Amino acid sequence: MRAAWYEMQGPARDVLTVGTMPDPQPGQGEVRVRISVSGVNPGDVKKRQNAFGYGMPDPRVIPHSDGAGHIDRVGEAVSSELLGSRVWCYGAQSYRPFGTAAEYTVVPIAQAVALADDVAFEQGACLGIPGITAYQAVYAAGPVDGRTVLVQGGAGAVGVCAVQLARRAGAVVIATVRTPADESSVRRAGAHHVLRADADIVDRVRAIAPTGVDHIVDVAFGANVVNDVELLAPGGSIATYATDRDQPAIPFWPLAFKNVRMFFLGSDDFPSEVKRRAAQALNEAFAFGWDGFEIAERISLSDIARAHEHVESPTRPGRVVVVL
Repeated sequence: MRAAWYEMQGPARDVLTVGTMPDPQPGQGEVRVRISVSGVNPGDVKKRQNAFGYGMPDPRVIPHSDGAGHIDRVGEAVSSELLGSRVWCYGAQSYRPFGTAAEYTVVPIAQAVALADDVAFEQGACLGIPGITAYQAVYAAGPVDGRTVLVQGGAGAVGVCAVQLARRAGAVVIATVRTPADESSVRRAGAHHVLRADADIVDRVRAIAPTGVDHIVDVAFGANVVNDVELLAPGGSIATYATDRDQPAIPFWPLAFKNVRMFFLGSDDFPSEVKRRAAQALNEAFAFGWDGFEIAERISLSDIARAHEHVESPTRPGRVVVVL
């Protein structure tokens, strides 16, 4: 099969190789997916960069955890009726060496989720890490029906999903964005209020929710935690999945006096039941009319280094996908 891989970590153009390698074969309880589109997430780029300092987990890594395509082979104990099914898959390179930047990938059957005929492969390829993270971020503290949810970073991949899932769950959704260009996708996702993340953000959120917001989904914990604690209602909660700095200062007493609950989320290690419910909720969002992600770049496998560079330094809003 054609695939992209790296055998050392570093800059994309220095370490990514495109070539051929043997086709993978599914084992017991696994399926092989012929990949049509591979999604590129910031986490995929950070693994290749060694941004987390964990080094190479395997001698050779095919990057990207998320993708979409057809099941073309099944392993033992998997029904042959699934052959030819359209699916989106996740976790292909989570604790596994070979992800979706290849013609084929192998995943456990639970990680290959049915994709409706009217949903494009490029949308399915973007769902895994962002969508599952968003689901847990929205529901970490419990149901949000009738509550006010603030999504910090609503235009990001996780943010857009969180806005859609919180709106479908019955919340009043406030989302922050960095630029006017980000506003349209966040409104399409279902945000009731979209605000620019600037120096006046606390006052403008308070004008909408004078008694405070109930729950915050946060993309930049270090930068936002001081504002978050000001904006939370007593007994509120924060679910965060990323930070702008590794060891942020935490305003302990303001958080304690408001009895704030905090959730730090890493999608690779969510319980399997959370992932199952998340996949169901994301598919339902499309079934009920969500149009999904804006696609900024569609890039061929042979040019995968450029795809990684675009994720590192975006030139336009939206997701980057690699087309096989």
